[in-house]
Amino acid sequence: MTTTGSIVRIGLHRGLIELRHGLSLTFNYVFFPTLAVLVMYALRGFSLAGTDYSLGAYAIPGIIAMNVLFTGLMGIASALMVEREDGTLMRARATPHGTVGYFVGKIVSQAALTCVTFAVVLTVAIALFDDFTSDPIGGFVTLCWVLPLGIVAMLPIGVILGVVVRHPRQLSFVSLLLMGMTAVSGIFYPLALQAPYLQVTGQLFPLYWLGLGMRSAMLPAELAATEIGGSWRPVETAAVLGLWAAAATALALLALRRMSHRAAGSRPRAAGHGRAAR
Repeated sequence: MTTTGSIVRIGLHRGLIELRHGLSLTFNYVFFPTLAVLVMYALRGFSLAGTDYSLGAYAIPGIIAMNVLFTGLMGIASALMVEREDGTLMRARATPHGTVGYFVGKIVSQAALTCVTFAVVLTVAIALFDDFTSDPIGGFVTLCWVLPLGIVAMLPIGVILGVVVRHPRQLSFVSLLLMGMTAVSGIFYPLALQAPYLQVTGQLFPLYWLGLGMRSAMLPAELAATEIGGSWRPVETAAVLGLWAAAATALALLALRRMSHRAAGSRPRAAGHGRAAR
């Protein structure tokens, strides 16, 4: 078997094991986005500015995109911090292709868990709202490339955060930063109707493009007029998410390798100090 094939096999095996454990946490991941969908249902009588379309229904794709952000990114960051401290990453590094296999396994398990929570929240939204896209087949096709690309763009960022953030309490600060990113990414209200500097800032983040792709899949075609440039911009969405996925993956692998090397170097020094003390 080739090196690439071995890495994929190891990563998939590890990912499936972790997924079985992670499924027990599904309720924690779906509770708040489901609550947000219910709040949007209460706002269904309000219209999006300049249209007759429900403001609550408009926000649903953004809620789902935000759930991908917090379920995937924060979930993998939290897990990595725990496994860095309990030695799991060190043990993975000792096996062939350990670091890359660990990375692939984390991405596979968290991506699958994110897809499960996505399906649950989407089912609730479809049951409550009846004014989504009139082209369900086209919307499904769009979701089939937007969702995986968005997940691959988001999850490596969680790996980087899991490496950089040293204490679990610091994740609260990270959550605030992510909420700030959500606020400027046009998730709940069209970015085109906001200040020019917010439009520029929001388009720098992958969350805006994931939300845009979700809206293009779920909302009527005429609502594209409320977006920047009056279009769903599928080519730009694929390009930006693809660039984020490639750059974040490269940085995440580099960060994991450096972290495992530092941890490996610290163990012998700690052992040496212990012998000297004896």
